Amino acid sequence: MDFLISIAEGFIGMFEEGGETFMGLVTGIIPMLVVLITAVNALIKFIGEDRVNSFAQKCTKYFVLRYTVFPFLAVFFLTNPMCYTFGRFLPERQKPAFYDSAVSFVHPITGLFPHANPAELFVYMGVAAGITELGLSLGPLALRFLLVGIVVMLIRGVVTEMITARMLKNKQDSAA
Repeated sequence: MDFLISIAEGFIGMFEEGGETFMGLVTGIIPMLVVLITAVNALIKFIGEDRVNSFAQKCTKYFVLRYTVFPFLAVFFLTNPMCYTFGRFLPERQKPAFYDSAVSFVHPITGLFPHANPAELFVYMGVAAGITELGLSLGPLALRFLLVGIVVMLIRGVVTEMITARMLKNKQDSAA
């Protein structure tokens, strides 16, 4: 009998925990994202969509800028997870690569700019604790973390763009 009660309590407990997680989202990140999306859209309307698109086209004309400067600006200004919306300024064929480069950068930016991804700051702080315990400065670590992140997002962006191009070509070839 106790066994059945434990199973029933565990079963309902799983849903109670899910409900608490959901309420955390409803009272935490969801309102922030709605306000952030509204603010960004208002800013784009205020600046002018043509100007923003023109700036984005200049920033994404060359793959080096497309997978370094553009994702950096997105992550720095819009933070995680809103930064991925910058992909709206890219052609469809470049969106997967932009996402890949931006998602690979949300951790390395936290050393110098913790506002960009505060939920994942614990990763950097774990490494930083070891460096601090050794009596070393965190500045060089944060800078190296950022620079390696920029190199990694460039590599991932370029590789993903090549993979996407090949997959689109294969799709067109098979449709013909």
